[in-house]
This record gives sequence, structure tokens and C-alpha cells, in this order.
Amino acid sequence: MWADLARRTKDLVPDASVAAVADALDYLCLAQLYLRDNPLLARPLTPADVKTRPAGHWGVCPPVNRMLAALGPLQAAVPDGYELHVLHGAGHAGPSALAHAYLTDRLGRVHPGQRQGAAGLRELVAGFPQADIGGEITPMIPGHLYTGGQLGPALAIGQGTVLDAPHRLSVILIGDGECETGTTAASWLATRALHGTGDHGTVLPVVLLNGMRMGGLSLLSTLSRTELTAYFNGLGHRPVYSDGRDTAQLRQAVAEALGVAQPLGIPGPSSVLVLTLDKGHGAPAHLVGTPTVHKTPLRDPAGVPAEFDALADWLASYQPGQLLTPGGRPRPHLLPALPIPRPEPDGLQAPRGCVAASAQVAAHAAGRPFAQVVPEVLRARTEQGPFRLFSPDELASNRLDLTDEHGRLAPWAVEVLSEELCHAWAQGYTETGRHALVATYEAFAPITLSLIQQQLKHRAVRRHTGLAPLPSLVYLMTSLGWHNTFTHQNPSLTSALLASGDPTLHVLTPADPARTAAALTFALRKLDRCTLVVAGKHTQLHHPLESLDEELRHGIATWSHLTHPGSDEPDLILASAGDLPAEALTVLAQRLRTERPDLRLRYVHVHDLTALAEDGTRPLALAPAAFARYFGTRAPVMLATSGHPADIHALLGRRHPGPRLTVLGYRDPGRPVSPARLRKLCGLDDAALWQLATTLTDAPKEIPVP
Repeated sequence: MWADLARRTKDLVPDASVAAVADALDYLCLAQLYLRDNPLLARPLTPADVKTRPAGHWGVCPPVNRMLAALGPLQAAVPDGYELHVLHGAGHAGPSALAHAYLTDRLGRVHPGQRQGAAGLRELVAGFPQADIGGEITPMIPGHLYTGGQLGPALAIGQGTVLDAPHRLSVILIGDGECETGTTAASWLATRALHGTGDHGTVLPVVLLNGMRMGGLSLLSTLSRTELTAYFNGLGHRPVYSDGRDTAQLRQAVAEALGVAQPLGIPGPSSVLVLTLDKGHGAPAHLVGTPTVHKTPLRDPAGVPAEFDALADWLASYQPGQLLTPGGRPRPHLLPALPIPRPEPDGLQAPRGCVAASAQVAAHAAGRPFAQVVPEVLRARTEQGPFRLFSPDELASNRLDLTDEHGRLAPWAVEVLSEELCHAWAQGYTETGRHALVATYEAFAPITLSLIQQQLKHRAVRRHTGLAPLPSLVYLMTSLGWHNTFTHQNPSLTSALLASGDPTLHVLTPADPARTAAALTFALRKLDRCTLVVAGKHTQLHHPLESLDEELRHGIATWSHLTHPGSDEPDLILASAGDLPAEALTVLAQRLRTERPDLRLRYVHVHDLTALAEDGTRPLALAPAAFARYFGTRAPVMLATSGHPADIHALLGRRHPGPRLTVLGYRDPGRPVSPARLRKLCGLDDAALWQLATTLTDAPKEIPVP
């Protein structure tokens, strides 16, 4: 369908229109970088018209502009029920995205000050880079899908956007420097992991082979044409080449590439379009192909006469008056190559009944092991709409048996030995409105930290822009360090994400498999969150579920079966966060009730770590009265967590209970040790807990509060 559409639009839309759009985009990019007035050169340019401190990126704009121009007729002709996304691998093409959004009038619909017209054009040009939009691609620029500030994952994210979406074409613009990243390098081959997993859409990768990274030659550019073809052929892709200077030939190359492009998951080679164009094309000849053109090739044209003359000639060479009307609108001959803005699709509906549904799952799972209940939850989730599970070759190790009676993995579950690819696929899937889960070892989840942080920044901008909510990013982290070898102990993803302060982050620390099943059900139903579910696969002890509703709603609850009745201040408060801590403190509480019957205990389980945060800093942060209700005002508190103790201290912040709080958790042993020895080193063995409880309760009751 896409190849036929490309051929038809090539016949219907003149090549001259496409070339004019490319020139208009180039001109508007250059004007944004350099001009503060006189945006259409309606009078002779003067140094006063030029920005004294030009900022932004020119180098990537020319090839991006040519691709946007070549795709314009195709975007305009996409029939109802089909979608064409352009996904930028480099956010540096911000001027291109803004210029394109201006020419298509998408920009003015979101930012009324930049509507098509003389005033809007002046604001677009003089205001760049605008503080509230930025100079790089963000969700605040409509019509351009870009999902983070990190180079490398764009191809895999694009693959995720078309999974289970046969109606969708995603065109991925990839810088040749990006091809040096491990994530991009793995993405070419990784499509083989998606064979036979369903009906998918099509990805058209476009490598912008301009020859340069930021500071020197790209490695890809050192390959001869023969070597480059052999490289892509070996990865299962058939390259189609275009030099980018001739827009007619580029349109033909796009049609040819789409003609041999295979829907994702179809065996056999698919296409990749290689667009060769010198970095900084269009700049003064002595600068093209040098690192100088990465940003602003002319550094101070307002103050250096030779640079001013070069800029004046460069701007005039585009003949802006032939491209835009005096009123700042595209001239009629550009319009056939510009897509018409379409209404945004309806967003997802806010879920209802999450607590009830999750509690029902927990009741059904009560008393059964992790290996039974968690796969049940995942299988049930597939019956509620599009859902994908991605795991870096660890499903079996994590006791997630998702095979059928013939030993074949469920078609909605994908394994590939790369945490980055799993995250990127899940990111593309959720960014296009579907639900996904990444299941991995706790120790190796931090590999994706930067990708997660970039996605959270992207989503923060989406919320600021008022865009519809998306499915949550959900991680299930099992194989915890308490039962693993020294190299497989690292709970630092939780620490790093908590430190970011992102209000959408939730860290669920369920106490047993039933609660884990409930936590996953809850997390996968919610929208616009980032949820880490930290749950060991070895948990043996099961706890009563009477408090589960409160745990799900508020992230914390008192366990009445281990708490002495009454509202008076207890003698000791035990608090657990995680399954191993809940097991250890439950054993301690039961012994204390037997051997110290005079001791008044309160037992609290923290189901969501963010409930401990300072009041007002996170959605579930306890108000002062509620915090005192759980943690008292004078009693010593023993809190055990499966992660780093520092996470708890940092969350508590200014309302830290001071010396009456003792936090126990994972501490790096510095060498390989047995699980029993690790617990002892961390103070979580039975003897150490008993000694600590005895010491705290034999001390004077009045403990000063700082």
C-alpha cells in the first residue's frame, strides 16, 4: 500500500513543489538560527537584523528537511485508518520540526503566537530558541514524534510503534553517528526476534549519511559503497541510496525503498534508505563537511563583517519571497507537498475500578507461588486489549513460564538479549497507546536508566502541553540480589529514579506473590505513571490480605494481625518494604508477641515507597497526621527495605524521625557471600533483628526528636 501511495503521489504532486518545500524549510531553519528581524528579507539585511548570539543546530537540518519535503505528499494522501509517523533520532533537528510545523499550520494551533502570518513568522524566527518550547524537538512541537534526548534507541522505538499495528508506517530518521551506538547496531538484527509474533506495520529506516559526528568523521562514512551495502545486507536490510540534492530522485528512492520494505516480523530482507548529503549542506563552501556546521557555522555575523556578508548571501540564495507571501504564508505552489493537519486521535479513558480489580486478583492468588500467579496475571492482561511483554532473555530464569503445551513462547512475549532494546520496544509500544511490561533482573535494570529518565522527561513535557495520557511504563524487577551472586546484586535503579523526583514514579514493594499479582494488575491499568514492581521470585511466606485495599490506595497500611489494638503510642514500630523484609519482620513480630507479651507492637507495610516522601512532593506522600498515625511520634521504628537504606532516608527528607528510626536494607558485601551471610551482613538475619528490637525497647522510652 505504501509503495503504491508513494508512486501515485509522485505522479500527482510536482517535483517542483517538493523542492520548494525543502528550500522553505532550509530558509526557515537558517532564519531561526540567525535573524531577529526582517524574516523575509523585505529590505536589505543589516547587522541589527542579526542575533548577537546565534544558537541551535544547522548540520542535521538539510537532510531532515529533504526527507520531510519528500514525505509531505505521502503524508497528505494517507487514507483514513492508516498512519504515517516520522520519528527523529536526533533532537537537534528542532529548527526543522518547528519550520515544518509552521508551514503545515500545526504550530499555530498549539501555540497561537506562531500562527501563519507576519506576526507568527516573526515570533518563530526572532524567538528561537524559545524558552517555553526549546531549540530541540520536544512534544511541544506538534506533528513530530521524538521520544527522548538520547542517541541510539530511535530505530528500536520505531519498531515498537508498529508492533501489532499493520496500518502504521514509521519513518525513522537516523544520524550516521547514531549507527555507532550499541542500541542502533543491535536494532538492525533484532527484527529477527519479532518474526512470527503477529501482524505488524512497517518501519522505513533512513540513515542520514552526512559523514560527520559532532567532532569528526562518522565510522559509517569510512565504508565504501560496496562495504556499506555488504554491511546492511548482512544485517538483513537492502539499502536504497539517494544523494539528497535532487528531490525528484529522492522521491523515487523513497518509493523504491517502500516497494521493498517488509512489514516488521516478515522473514527476508527489508529496505533501508541511505541519504547522502554533506553535513551542513548549503552553508558557505569552506565550512561544509567540517565540525563547524554542527551548530551555527557562522559564529558572529552581527559583529564580523565577512561573516555578515556570507550570511546575507546565504539567506538571499533561497529567495524567500518566492517561497512565502509577504504575510508569512507558504505560496500556492508549496501547498501540494504539505500535509494537511488532522485532528488528534482521542486519548485513552482514565481507568476505573483499579483497586477492586487488583484486590480480586490478589484474592484468587492468595497462598500460591509467584511462578503460578504472575504468569496468570500476564495472560489475563492480553485479553483486555493490546499488550506486550519484553524481557532480556530472562523469563524462564524469573519463573515466568509463558509457553504453551508445545513449549512455544506466547506470541505477545518477546525475548532478546538486550535491556536497551526491550525498553525501546516497550517505549514505542506505549507511546502509541498500548500497554507493555519489561521484566528483567533487578541487577541489570539500571542499564536502561538513561532511557527511562529521557522518557520521563518526554512525558513531563507531554503533560505540560496538555496531551492525552498514555499507558504507564512498567518494570517488573525480579531475581533480587538477596538470592543472587555478588555480580547480580544492584538495586540502584530505584535509587536513581527516586532521586529524580519525578512525581509519576511509583516503586511498589509487595510483600508476597498475591500482592505482586495485585501490584502488576494495578500498575498495568494506570495511565501516565512509571512503576517499578520489585518482587522476588523466591518468596515463601504469605500474609493476610485484609489491608490490601489500603495498601493499593495509599501505598501503606497497618497490618492488624501483628499490631496490638488501640491508638496509643506503641513501644515499637516494625515497618517492611518488600517481600524479604516482610518475611523477616513478620518472624520477628511473632517472636516478640510470644516472648515479650507486654510489648505493644505496631506493624506497618509500605507497599509503595513514595508514600514515605515529604508531604506535597508526590501524589501518595502521607500528610503529617497520617504519617504520625503509622510511625508514631516517640516510639522507635525499625524499617526494613529490600533496596538501599539511603532511599528511605532520602524520601523522608525533612520529616525524618531522627534517631528513633533505624533503616535496614541491602548493603554491598564487597565480595561473594551466601544469601544467609548477606542477610547477616545487612542486619536482617533473625539474631540481629532480635538483638536490635531488644536494644531499642529496653532503652528509655523518651527518645529525643530532632
